[in-house]
Amino acid sequence: MNYPSASSADTSDPAQASPDAQLDLRGTPCPINFVRTKLQLDRMVAGSLLEVWLDGGEPVEQVPDSLTMEGYTIEQLSDCGEFFALQIRKPKS
Repeated sequence: MNYPSASSADTSDPAQASPDAQLDLRGTPCPINFVRTKLQLDRMVAGSLLEVWLDGGEPVEQVPDSLTMEGYTIEQLSDCGEFFALQIRKPKS
């Protein structure tokens, strides 16, 4: 699945907004990284933005798809070189 990336985003794009919270899950295996992301999102206010740092490979392949299936909006997925920065918006409803 393709997600918006930082390189294709315009600075006026809401996906460029500062995250309300950040979670560093580098070195965390699947499915623990998905579970920790969901727990953090559950603690956040509706409409807020979470940025999660993930390793390449299985984590960046599985976590965004799993979150999308759970009803979350992936606002941006950026390749930061040694990790990926995933921005997820918690639904308002």
